[in-house]
Amino acid sequence: MNRFDLKEGFLIGTASAATQIEGGTLEHSWMDWYHKGHIADGSSPARTNEHYLRWQEDDALMRDLGFQVARIGVEWARVEPRLGTFDEDAIAHYVAEVELLLTYGIKPLVTLHHFTNPMWFEELGAFENVENLPHFLRFVERMVTAFGARVTEYITINEPNVYAVNGYYSGLWPPGVKSFGRTVRVMSVLTAAHMLAYERIHALQAEMGITETRVSYANHMRAFAPQNPGNPLHRLYAKLSERFFQGALSKTMGTGRFGFPIRNLIGMKPGLYCDFIALNYYTRSTVKNLGDGVRGNAPVNDLGWEIYPQGIVECAQALYHIHPLPIYVTENGTCDNTDAFRCRYLYEHLKAISESTLPFQRYYHWCFIDNFEWLEGESARFGVVHVDYETQVRTVKQSGRFIAAVINEGGVNDALYTQYVAPQQYRTNAKEDG
Repeated sequence: MNRFDLKEGFLIGTASAATQIEGGTLEHSWMDWYHKGHIADGSSPARTNEHYLRWQEDDALMRDLGFQVARIGVEWARVEPRLGTFDEDAIAHYVAEVELLLTYGIKPLVTLHHFTNPMWFEELGAFENVENLPHFLRFVERMVTAFGARVTEYITINEPNVYAVNGYYSGLWPPGVKSFGRTVRVMSVLTAAHMLAYERIHALQAEMGITETRVSYANHMRAFAPQNPGNPLHRLYAKLSERFFQGALSKTMGTGRFGFPIRNLIGMKPGLYCDFIALNYYTRSTVKNLGDGVRGNAPVNDLGWEIYPQGIVECAQALYHIHPLPIYVTENGTCDNTDAFRCRYLYEHLKAISESTLPFQRYYHWCFIDNFEWLEGESARFGVVHVDYETQVRTVKQSGRFIAAVINEGGVNDALYTQYVAPQQYRTNAKEDG
């Protein structure tokens, strides 16, 4: 059957990160990375889609499309541009945006750290040094206090594995280090940062009389598969890649039960350190060694990532096995520069979620408006709203109209499938498995 109904009470919206949408010439690690010439298309995070200036227009567009939830980020470098000095105007800006979303009936989920560090924090060694944790916690406390009862749901840290692996193992992201030992060190410090922030947020909200607080960390999860299932080495590498990239970190950050290679640097005790599962899912990795790979003859997006919809349930199941909690898909989307297959991608992932017995409650599509996509710059479009970067004109894509219709209809009926999904097909990478 092509049709499906969303789960009862299931909410849909979009996700974003401050650095990727706000613009502005700020002193942070990704502006520094741009100045060092590492962005593929030469674009700068100083432009993006200027959301910091156009936030009222963008939030009104979210309202008009019927989005029910929004995952938004706070730019630490904007809030605390110098060590210990907070910009009260910037803090007031974020509070005002949350208030506007609430006025529109859109519930905010706030991310406190999404890859980017103020340069003063980067120069102190960032999350490689456990001694820097009080700086992060001071920022967390300042923002949670400012939001007060307006925000009851937080993501402490987004994708700690991606931050650590890309920045300290592959060297592709700032600070450009290539060291397994330092990668593990950063993962361990990020684990401590999340646990301490989790406790601090709950304590602050309790002091304000807020009892419905939900806090988590965003897991970047991939489905891992051996390139040749009959090859025992490929099967072993798939298991090891999964453990080192995500498995060990997810278990430790959520439960406080430490296992190799994550180290307990500050003597944290076992316990529950998340109130919901936050799953970021995009693709499957097909491996024959310790690393990443893509299956041959597979449907792929414009960055060459495999499109594997059932993986969203497989990854959710793995996290649910660790801690059986409500599941928020805090990111899911695809690079489709011409919006040629995004409706089908949305349909197949939402259908997999809706037909699963797991307790999925939210879906935050990545992303709302095309944005600055880290190393790819402006060249990779993930949005359901198109932005002309030269004029900053926003235009709702067909995929934007589709997701709005899914919200309105509470699922996909035959008419929606025929209009939006049936005409679209994926392209493949046309490779043969090795």
